[in-house]
Amino acid sequence: MKQTPLVVGIAGGIGSGKTAVSDQFRSLGVEIADADVASRRVVEPGQPALETIAHRFGADVLLGDGTLNRAFLRERVFQNAGERRWLESLLHPLINQWIRDVLAGAPSPYAILVNPLMRQRDPRADRILVVDVAEATQIRRAVARDGVAESQVRAILASQIDRRSRLRLADDVISNDGSLEDLHRAVDRLHECYLKAAMNS
Repeated sequence: MKQTPLVVGIAGGIGSGKTAVSDQFRSLGVEIADADVASRRVVEPGQPALETIAHRFGADVLLGDGTLNRAFLRERVFQNAGERRWLESLLHPLINQWIRDVLAGAPSPYAILVNPLMRQRDPRADRILVVDVAEATQIRRAVARDGVAESQVRAILASQIDRRSRLRLADDVISNDGSLEDLHRAVDRLHECYLKAAMNS
């Protein structure tokens, strides 16, 4: 059972701008439960999941400071569906528990759940906000941001829900083909709507 009056789930593919959207909501005082943040927290040094991953993939999956070598792991799992499924079965329960804890403790009138792996309506969310952008823009942004090959970004895109299916999930849509100022204005407008909805829930 959700502890907050309203949970808004944010979906969007790689490079769509989910982080920019959630950062703007955060600046407005909204609690954010981000699955990407959770995925990093559960594999921090000292966490049991990191030791399990290192046992399976070997020393190369760790950097010199003992943290996870994400580039190495990403390359391994996106080339091998079996390894990806193994990793997901390990991490998803831990990520989901982290998200539940954040949502349960949210002090704001509503909370944001950022779920890049959303393939259907997330039962934890009352509304779904899709951050939409053209695929070519996703690829350009992800290559520039992560410093990876275009082929790797395309492989990640292929593993995610397609744009048309994602839009069918949406109660609200932000088009992120414009400027950062345009994006912030769109978030500000939705924030007012969500505050009203939270008050009426």
